[in-house]
Amino acid sequence: MKDIALAYHKNGKPGKLAIEITKPVADENDLALAYTPGVSHAVQAIADDPSSVYDYTAKGNLVAVITNGSAILGMGNLGPSAAKPVMEGKAILFKKCADIDAIDIEVDASDPETFIDTVARISPTFGGINLEDIKAPDCFIIEDELRKRLDIPVFHDDQHGTAIIVSAAILNGLEVQKKSIKNTKIVFIGAGAAAIATAKHLVNLGFEKDQITMLDRQGVINHKRTGLNRYKQEWARQTEINTLDQAVVGADVVVGLSGPNILTTQHISQLGDKPLVFALSNPTPEIMPDLVQSVKHDAIIATGRSDFPNQVNNLLCFPYIFRGALDSQSKTISRDMMTAATKAIMKLAKEPVPTEVINLSKRKNLSFGPNYIIPLALDYRLKHVVSKAVSDCAAVCEE
Repeated sequence: MKDIALAYHKNGKPGKLAIEITKPVADENDLALAYTPGVSHAVQAIADDPSSVYDYTAKGNLVAVITNGSAILGMGNLGPSAAKPVMEGKAILFKKCADIDAIDIEVDASDPETFIDTVARISPTFGGINLEDIKAPDCFIIEDELRKRLDIPVFHDDQHGTAIIVSAAILNGLEVQKKSIKNTKIVFIGAGAAAIATAKHLVNLGFEKDQITMLDRQGVINHKRTGLNRYKQEWARQTEINTLDQAVVGADVVVGLSGPNILTTQHISQLGDKPLVFALSNPTPEIMPDLVQSVKHDAIIATGRSDFPNQVNNLLCFPYIFRGALDSQSKTISRDMMTAATKAIMKLAKEPVPTEVINLSKRKNLSFGPNYIIPLALDYRLKHVVSKAVSDCAAVCEE
C-alpha cells in the first residue's frame, strides 16, 4: 500500500491538483479581453459595486482549504508541508463531489493570532474558507475569530462536518433501535474538536447536556477536574463517575473519537441493550466490529472505514455544505444550515437506493436498518439533497 500510494502522488505531474482555463485565450482578441485593456472594465465594475466580484471573477465558486498542519489526520503536528497531500486531497473532493474549485493553502503559523491574520488578509480571494487539521483548542479560537471578521463562510470540517455526520447516524441508529432521544445516555471517548462539536450539535438537535458524558486521557470530564480549558469545562458533569469502565455502564451510545483499541469486549458487555457503538478512530478503530458483535449481537456499529457498514465519512457533508452556501452567497454557515444538512442526510438514508449507487458498494442490500443508517459517501444524490437543504435554509435565514 505504501509504495502504491507514493507512486500515485508522484507519477505524472506530482500532486493531485492543476489549474484550468475557463475562457478562450486563442488569439490577440481573446488576450485583449482576458488581460489588458479588457480586464480594466471588470476591475472598474467591481470597484463601483464590490458585490459584482461574484459576477466577473471565480470567487463565487472558489474555496480555500487551509491548515497549519498542527493536527494532521491521526498523525499529529507534522507541520504545514506534511499537511499538503491531505489538503490537496480535500481540494479534489470538493471538485469531484460538488464541482467547487478549491485551492490548498498551508500556513507556517503555530500561534492562532498569526494564522488568523494571515487567513483574514487573503480572504478576499475566496468565496469560502474550509479550515482543516488544526489542533484543539486553537481551532476553536481560529474559527470563532474568522467568523467574526469575514463576510464569507468559514467552516472547520474536523468539527462541524464530523458533528453533522455523526449526529445524523446517531439519530437514525436510535430510530432503528426504537430508542427515544429523551432516555438516551451518550458517552464520548475523546474530548477534542470533533467530540466537542458533535456534543454541541446533538444538544442543538434536542439532547440534554446531562445525557452526555465526555472523557479525555485523564478520564471523565466532571466537576472535580481542575485545569480544564474553557471548551472542556463546558462539558464537566456533576457526577462521581471518573473512569471509562464506570462511564460505559448502561450507555446507549458510545462515540469513539480518540485512538485505536481503547474499548474492550468487557466495556461493550457493560453497555445497555441495543447500543450504538461508533468506533471512529481511523484506520484502526477503538474496537473492531467483530469484537463488538461477539458480546452485543444487537449493536449497531459504525466506523470511519469503507470496508465496514455505516462508514462515518465527512465526505457526505462538507462539499455539499459549501455548495449550498456558495449557491446562496451566504456570508456564514449557520447552526440552522448545519441542522438542515443533518436532517437531509438522515432522510436520504431512508430512501430507496438507486442501482447506480448500490453498484458502488460491495454490499448489495442497502436499505435502512442496522447496516445502513447513513448514505454511502459516494452517493451522487447527496449533491442535490444536502446542497439544496443548506441553500434553502440560507435563503429563509436571509428573509
